[in-house]
Amino acid sequence: MNGVLESDDCVRPARVLVVGGSPQASSAELIRSLARGVDGVVAVDHGLDAVLAAGMDCDLFCGDADSVGEIASALVRACELGEAVPAGACLVRAVERYDPHKDFTDLSLALRAVGERWPRADLVCTCMTGGRPDHALAVIGQLVSWRRGRVHVFEDGLRAFVLHERESESLSGCVGRTFSFVPIAPGCVVSECGMRWNLDCKPVELLSDLGISNVIESTDACIICHAGTLIAWCML
Repeated sequence: MNGVLESDDCVRPARVLVVGGSPQASSAELIRSLARGVDGVVAVDHGLDAVLAAGMDCDLFCGDADSVGEIASALVRACELGEAVPAGACLVRAVERYDPHKDFTDLSLALRAVGERWPRADLVCTCMTGGRPDHALAVIGQLVSWRRGRVHVFEDGLRAFVLHERESESLSGCVGRTFSFVPIAPGCVVSECGMRWNLDCKPVELLSDLGISNVIESTDACIICHAGTLIAWCML
């Protein structure tokens, strides 16, 4: 079970890799693995350095470029000016540069840009939550607002995802892993099966710790969000 319950929409949405500017970047190996089969790679400001470190091209750069490295900055300028880059260099194919004194975060504006280019897309996100707890909470707030498709976050050692009302997620292949969820909207109702402690249409209060540190015990394990919104983490 993985998707929207009772949905009859069978059209596959686009899959877009969004690489954020977390101070603690994901490994190049993880980023390359996440890029396989996606429809676009989007770098959010300092995230471009992580994309380049993985040896990948970037389809869209979004940011004010105030925290990118020298090579990344040169590639952004080359794209803006239509200049050629050295043979074998990674490419930046499109740029949205923002005023550094803006009222919105680079991620917020980047998600708007993704929505304009891929009106219906599942987001595969990385380099989002490491290093700064304030940034991590703000990132979660932005990712929760994405309602054009599903949202999955991958960092080294963990996988996370957002579930809204009537959405579910299969946890096959995760037996023995620690699993946690936290409601991030009022009125959350959750079911969990195949875990050490299961729930059956359980109302869970906003920011409750009820879902913390469960253990996945079955290949058929899943979580269902019947109402509200939650974010969940599987420790890999």
